[in-house]
Amino acid sequence: MRAVVQRVSRASVTVDGEVLGAIDAGLMILVCAMTGDSEDAPAKLATKIAKLRIFRDDAGRMNKSLKDIGGAALVVSQFTLAADTSRGNRPGFSTAAAPEEGETRYLAFAEALRAEGIPVETGRFGADMAVELVNDGPVTIWMDTAV
Repeated sequence: MRAVVQRVSRASVTVDGEVLGAIDAGLMILVCAMTGDSEDAPAKLATKIAKLRIFRDDAGRMNKSLKDIGGAALVVSQFTLAADTSRGNRPGFSTAAAPEEGETRYLAFAEALRAEGIPVETGRFGADMAVELVNDGPVTIWMDTAV
């Protein structure tokens, strides 16, 4: 699985004018299931992200996790994280998991974060979504379970 993790002061996702999920301080997580992901990839990624120390401590250093600050996560599926731009100008997405598998892994990832004690809001798999966020820092980290 791949994820782009952004530390945010607030974030929301809207579909057809309806806000599906919104958080205050926490993480905006764009996630993509990849062909060949293991069954335990969603749980492994969720555990890593829940413990990722990218929030400021009292000294201003990135030393606290999402769990430490009691923050929330907004999880949005984004198959375009699988983009292959190595040939030409049009990205290919053949390494993204098939939609059925992608949705299963996406939902499993959100549930695994909840199991870590993180409040989770989500978008709608496969929908055309409008995502708004205020990146705090800015802090943006790319993660891949295959690396």
